[in-house]
Amino acid sequence: QVQLVESGGGSVQTGGSLRLSCAPSGLSVSDFSMAWFRQSPGKEREAVAAIRRDDLTAYTDSVKGRFTISQDNARDTVYLQMNSLKAEDTAMYYCAADRRSFRSGGWTNRDDYTYWGQGTQVTVS
Repeated sequence: QVQLVESGGGSVQTGGSLRLSCAPSGLSVSDFSMAWFRQSPGKEREAVAAIRRDDLTAYTDSVKGRFTISQDNARDTVYLQMNSLKAEDTAMYYCAADRRSFRSGGWTNRDDYTYWGQGTQVTVS
């Protein structure tokens, strides 16, 4: 079975930092496009950041300069470093993966991702 397990969420003060981790089983991050999505109550699930197998990264405008997506192929883990957190960042954060290599700008559709984790909650107050 393919599983994506997120960790690192929690409750932090405004301006604080968290690092989320996505540890897959059944796939290697180096062979997949990986992404982070988030969803808060009453809102659509939105793409936050993505990293392609060639290390090309993309971010939604609201997190540019504050969040960094990266992957450690040796540890087979994807990270989302979240700095300068705001209340608006409060959401359930999900890790997603797909075997395809999406072209630039074509990474934000949740239906394009085959595998999903169960999410980790981030609360900023």
